Amino acid sequence: MFSCDFPPEIQNLFTKCFTYKKEDWHLPAASEILSSDHKEFSHFLSLKESLNKVKNLLSDKKLDDWHRHTSFTNKAGRIVPEVRRRANAELCTQAWCKFHEILCTYPLLPNTALWSYELNTLHLCEAPGAFISSLNHYIKTQNVRCDWNWVANTLNPYHEANDGLVMIADDRLIANTLPWWYFGPDNTGDIMSPKYLDGLQKFTSNMSSVHLVTADGSFDCQGNPGEQETLVYPLHYCEVITCLATLGHGGSFVLKMFTLFQHSSINLMYLLNCCFQEIHMIKPGTSKAGNSEVYVVCLGYVGKEAIQEHLEKMIAHLGTDVSLKSLFSHRSLPASFLQCHHNCCTYFYEHQTQTILENLNLFSHMSEEDRLHLNMLRESAVSFYLQKFQVKHIPRKHWLVQKPRVGCSFNARWVGTRNRRTDTYNERKQLEALTWSEKVSQGFFTSFLEEHVASDLGRGCFLEDLNCELKHEDWYFLQGQRLSRIQSSSFCDCELLNKYNETIEGCSKGGCISTMLTLSCSSCSLQPAEEVVSTLLELAGYEHHVLVCGADSVFQILQQRQLSSGFLECPPPQQSISLLHDGDPAYQQQLISLILQAFQQLQMGDSFLLPILSSLTRFTSGIVYILCHCFQIISFSCPTSNLTYGTNAVLLCCGYQPLSSPVLQYLHELKQHVDQLVSSSSQQIVEFIPMEELLNGYLLEFLWDLNSAIIRRRLHVIGLHEHEKTLSNLGLVQASVQGDLK
Repeated sequence: MFSCDFPPEIQNLFTKCFTYKKEDWHLPAASEILSSDHKEFSHFLSLKESLNKVKNLLSDKKLDDWHRHTSFTNKAGRIVPEVRRRANAELCTQAWCKFHEILCTYPLLPNTALWSYELNTLHLCEAPGAFISSLNHYIKTQNVRCDWNWVANTLNPYHEANDGLVMIADDRLIANTLPWWYFGPDNTGDIMSPKYLDGLQKFTSNMSSVHLVTADGSFDCQGNPGEQETLVYPLHYCEVITCLATLGHGGSFVLKMFTLFQHSSINLMYLLNCCFQEIHMIKPGTSKAGNSEVYVVCLGYVGKEAIQEHLEKMIAHLGTDVSLKSLFSHRSLPASFLQCHHNCCTYFYEHQTQTILENLNLFSHMSEEDRLHLNMLRESAVSFYLQKFQVKHIPRKHWLVQKPRVGCSFNARWVGTRNRRTDTYNERKQLEALTWSEKVSQGFFTSFLEEHVASDLGRGCFLEDLNCELKHEDWYFLQGQRLSRIQSSSFCDCELLNKYNETIEGCSKGGCISTMLTLSCSSCSLQPAEEVVSTLLELAGYEHHVLVCGADSVFQILQQRQLSSGFLECPPPQQSISLLHDGDPAYQQQLISLILQAFQQLQMGDSFLLPILSSLTRFTSGIVYILCHCFQIISFSCPTSNLTYGTNAVLLCCGYQPLSSPVLQYLHELKQHVDQLVSSSSQQIVEFIPMEELLNGYLLEFLWDLNSAIIRRRLHVIGLHEHEKTLSNLGLVQASVQGDLK
């Protein structure tokens, strides 16, 4: 039985809801859609300006200090860990608790409690998957008897062209439920891609009807928080249209939005009001009270057949700049709707500004009495949530992922690599204005300048005894849009990769990109060919044949020692460092060709030395995966610019054991596909070993070590070169000034 004996502050925290009182609102003619220019409503803009004035009071606050403060003042701050503990909730995050709250407040699921039924749900922009795990928990604990099927979308965390800073790094659920995630025909997972909707409709075509769609998408708008609504609108448009095109008649829709002051957002809200029987707005109690986040809950979809002509026109504008034209004109929006929407905006505006001002006041003057009162409210909020929303325990056997096998999130090095910002908004804007050279001169790359590279980097980093029967029957070639640059990787620290990319771009603007391959540091000890040979023989023994690819100096030493060796010609290296790294289709074509040539020459027990650029992509990591399953031990040596011009490391592979004929046949078919795509297609093979296999812990650790060594080495020598050039230019300027003074 739910008790109402809770402080008013807590009861109010969980009742921030608004319902649109609909009148005779209907869509204008389809011909009028997206045909007029945007024109803002002054009375809504005044609310926006007023809210931004309050937000601007935070511009001089350091983010880590402010986050720490608002985490303490957040009355719902203790709910998530308590739900996780008491309910044994899977992937229990703030999003989990918010969605559970929404599920318990509104009838999102079909009202068929008396019999079993098929429940089909679609989850857009869902990473890391908290809405899905929350729904699973609700179904299992609330006696919802249904055969549940779900499909999810998010920016593909494994697609190298996706920006690592806008993706969710936590892939605990994704990695272990990959067949349920649809990343689109280009494999990016970008819902704003024009072809995504068509592919999604085909992917869900086996569902009789979609009963619930959720959309939890957003962007990081810390760089321009006052324009969050404008920045996120194109994503919201795509989420809404994707819902309207896939949701079944009578279905429900939950959409995360923020402020709703601008004409574009007002139009979306009118569209939803015309397409659903009920529209509710809720600010969950577990959503931080000081932010603009709200959820639109839409019940009773009229069905796409009722809006077919309108929908076709709106779908046609997916992927274009939807911000150029207004969805509806001013005259299409009834005065009664505008008044109702203004009431809604004012309601949530008042709650948010009140919270921000309270937090600001407590930031400067928090007494012991204030602390005690806040602690009492936080404890009270936990009790309220557990009672009000009937949170029940679930055994682990009812989790979606009972025994997790793979995932970057399980790699300890992955956790915490995306550091929380510690600067203020004003400091961030100043940093954004600096050029790369200015950042170098002001010490932003100092750690890389000072870390000279040891000659034995890679020693002790190896894979061994991974040879096992490969389940090639489950393998497939995955094509995707051709990479233009590598912005993220599951196989390295993405913060490190971002710094490397920024360095390459900074050098390219300075005109030295073509000379970067030849840069060196006199204080770094490059591993000479003799040491590489010694390391190789130490791993492999002296009695076996060694096949050397490209490294002439290593091959010559082996011959001088009268050791059995063979040589593979390595194609001419690329002439400059590229933001594509090892993602260039031409490089990947060369790599698979070299591997297949080597397999023709290698005998049982032989060793193989292979130069490599890096292993940031799924393709190159797939090559390493193949090698570690046909060699007893693999290590690497870096830096090796003195051994193999144009590459960054060499793989030392020892103890060859031939692959099975089906696997070899699969690799030959891979080469044929790569050859076909490399010169005449906008696509490339992005994956040929399933991601679940590549996320194996031992392989993942090895690839992180390899890529970290490569990137840190390049950052050191390039940054050192640029630093010296900056100092030299500074000296010339000073000399010139002194000459002028004389």
